[in-house]
Amino acid sequence: MDIIQTPLFGQREQRTQWLFERFAPLFASGKVLDVGCYQAPMRRFIGPERYTGVDFVGDPDIRLNLEQIDRLPFDDGAFDTVICIEVLEHLNNLYTLAPDLFRVSSSHVLISLPNAWRDARMKIARGVGSIAHYGLPLKPPFDRHKWFFNIEEARQFLQHLAPPGWECRITVTEPRRGALVRGLRRLRYSGAAYGNRYGQTVWAAYSRAAAPR
Repeated sequence: MDIIQTPLFGQREQRTQWLFERFAPLFASGKVLDVGCYQAPMRRFIGPERYTGVDFVGDPDIRLNLEQIDRLPFDDGAFDTVICIEVLEHLNNLYTLAPDLFRVSSSHVLISLPNAWRDARMKIARGVGSIAHYGLPLKPPFDRHKWFFNIEEARQFLQHLAPPGWECRITVTEPRRGALVRGLRRLRYSGAAYGNRYGQTVWAAYSRAAAPR
């Protein structure tokens, strides 16, 4: 499994800028739907005339609770590109909503999933601390993750998600580390084990295959 390094994103907008530059061809033209946009940082990069964000909190263009629907309120192929970044792990209904992302896209879909194992492993090993998205707070949480999975499971799920006629390109990222640290980690862990321990995010970029001539 190939893993590329990214800067340490201190703010959501920094991650959005990296995303916009890394997957630039998906945003070059046409209308973009941002599913689970929260504060909609991608709007600034794309422009409000081409951008539509949906969510039930933050600054969406359309206020929509994704857990209460199985079908997005848009026509087939209404958008050129559909993105869903760090969202599906929050939804009980991901098995029905995720396939609908492809229905409303005419060309591209970009989905990311985090690595829950990475955030949990050190705290579990040390026996102290809590896992923010999976804990048991005294009061009901505003939001939480509903699924606990590793990089390999996320990769397999995203590859399996591609409908017939769509091509899928998987990218795994981890926060940038020094060459010595990364080298020592690679010596001890390889393949899926390295990804499951240190990979942070799985990105799946889908493109509708060109019709044969």
